[in-house]
Amino acid sequence: MSEPEGSTAVPPPIDSAAAPPSEPGPSASAVQTPGAQAPLPTGVAPQASAAQPGKTVFGLRQDANHYQPPQNVVFNDDYEKRLPEDPYGEETAPNARIWRVYNEEAAAYDTVYVGQARDGLDVMLVFAGLFSAVVTSYLVQVSQSLQADYTAMSAILLHDLVSVQLSIADGGSSRLNITAPSINPLQTFRADSITVWVNGLWVVSLTMSLVVALSAVLVKQWFHHYTSIPSGTPAARSHLRQYRFDGLQKWRVNVIIGLFPIVMHISLVLFLVGLMLF
Repeated sequence: MSEPEGSTAVPPPIDSAAAPPSEPGPSASAVQTPGAQAPLPTGVAPQASAAQPGKTVFGLRQDANHYQPPQNVVFNDDYEKRLPEDPYGEETAPNARIWRVYNEEAAAYDTVYVGQARDGLDVMLVFAGLFSAVVTSYLVQVSQSLQADYTAMSAILLHDLVSVQLSIADGGSSRLNITAPSINPLQTFRADSITVWVNGLWVVSLTMSLVVALSAVLVKQWFHHYTSIPSGTPAARSHLRQYRFDGLQKWRVNVIIGLFPIVMHISLVLFLVGLMLF
């Protein structure tokens, strides 16, 4: 059939079944922008990205995700298979599954947290004890310079007395031949300024060291009470554990532990300054 002049020929519709396969080209989902991560093959699980370092105070992580479980501890997060399902309406009962899961996770966290804190406290206790013993031995010797040495005074007076007796024995009975004592026992004793400074620095250094040792013992007692497992239902144990944990956060125990090395460093500097003056 002939077409009228001036009209445009319309191509017949293409059957999708009979059409030849097109050349494979880059799809919109496959196109990557510069710097974007390449898509993973099918069946490959994505890897967790490395945790970014958070804010630290005295060397202690302060971000919410600072806890990293040890490699030898395996957490079974599929608690729905491990623990039986609670009856309807008893999801928050004293023996509910949620409290048991909380106690398991809290116990794993406290084991690592308290263990690391106790290791640092043990080291600090040993150092504070040895340092206090060294400072005490020096302080015992130097503190004697703050008062008059009556033993040396007695020896000087005895020497003067012997000198007077020898002068009389030689025939010098005149008072002109008898010299006055070189020291006066009735005179008020005054220590020199260097001795006062040395004693003051070492007393402050010893006091700071003892305060650190006492505080470390108290913190260890707090942790012992914190990790003690109370008796009762899972709900009661979880509530008590959370109450204790909130107490540690309120009293900023992490900051107290972080202050111990700083105080010991100051104490060591004061001792070295006094040693140079001595």
